[in-house]
Amino acid sequence: MADDTVIGIEKVSKRFGGFVAVHEADFAIARGKFFSMLGPSGCGKTTTLRMIAGFEQTTSGRITLEGKDVSRVPPYKRNVNTVFQHYALFPHMSVFDNVAFGPRSRRTGREEVSKRVRELLDVVRLSQFAERKPGQLSGGQQQRVALARALVNYPSALLLDEPLGALDLKLRQAMQLELKRIQREVGITFVYVTHDQEEALTMSDRIAVMNEGHVEQIASPEEIYDKPASVFVAGFIGVANLLRVTVDSVNGEQATVKFPDDTRVSASSAGASFAIGSPATLMLRPERIRLSMTEPSTKGARLGASVAQLTFQGPLVRTELRTSDGSEIVAHIGPDDDLPALRPNDQVWLTWDEDAARLLPIADERLGGEAREIEEIGQVHFARSDA
Repeated sequence: MADDTVIGIEKVSKRFGGFVAVHEADFAIARGKFFSMLGPSGCGKTTTLRMIAGFEQTTSGRITLEGKDVSRVPPYKRNVNTVFQHYALFPHMSVFDNVAFGPRSRRTGREEVSKRVRELLDVVRLSQFAERKPGQLSGGQQQRVALARALVNYPSALLLDEPLGALDLKLRQAMQLELKRIQREVGITFVYVTHDQEEALTMSDRIAVMNEGHVEQIASPEEIYDKPASVFVAGFIGVANLLRVTVDSVNGEQATVKFPDDTRVSASSAGASFAIGSPATLMLRPERIRLSMTEPSTKGARLGASVAQLTFQGPLVRTELRTSDGSEIVAHIGPDDDLPALRPNDQVWLTWDEDAARLLPIADERLGGEAREIEEIGQVHFARSDA
């Protein structure tokens, strides 16, 4: 483990009877980072968080905190705090007393308690509400009280289990920015569990995408989105066109693939090994596709298609297209695109830059129904998950 590692997850597995909730998770969480565990319901992210907190014990492997093995250490002896979706504030106490509860329980001196509480209330922008009761605060304000209370004892890491789930959309979006600001100001490692891709992309320094108890990929938000390591990651994060192709040739990290109608295009193989003639999945993000009414004169990737449906979505128009081989593709038309008003059945050409297409192995058989469904459809998958 690196010197800046706060939490180490070393070959950790968790079984409940015959069910494997987490399968040999192995990664490190660095000091001062906002680290998110992202995935659909039942993927093992909350179980992993509970093992870090000590609420669940590992079946195998070990968990380290500040370099010490805490796999069998009870929760109250681990220097981490957890914020849940339900904040559990003391309704009869003021905001100040709620935040002060932790250090007072540890018999910290009065002056030090007051100093810490006022510093944290400044960070969460609630100094003027110090004497109010929780019932006199909004949902977002109550959450910030819960954050201050969890941070006031200066834990090695703060664990957050979908804390924004009970808030409405606008408040959730505002709190995403607030959480990231608070994390940067206090400099404490945040470990955040969510099924919401927008939350993870907005706040995180690193994201671990999980599925069926396996860690599919750990990377920065930009890399997770632009360079997914698997079909599952590509489909779960944002919107992706996932198209069935056959590998025609391979040259280093570039491959030529062909569609069922024998149209050939280039794509990055990103270091993965592909056998010539083998099936694969070509990923294209809708915003990387350009549309034109006439066949492009320049060389490069191109496909002919017909417009199937148009959906106005404010800043963009979601355009569903169908190629001659029946493949379905979604492209986004923005306000800067110089196109006439398209209608269903119009014939168009699709083009994209070579670096926009990414070649991925077909879905692993061990993956869950959502990932297999992506491959069975073989076309467009919109990220969906149950809470």
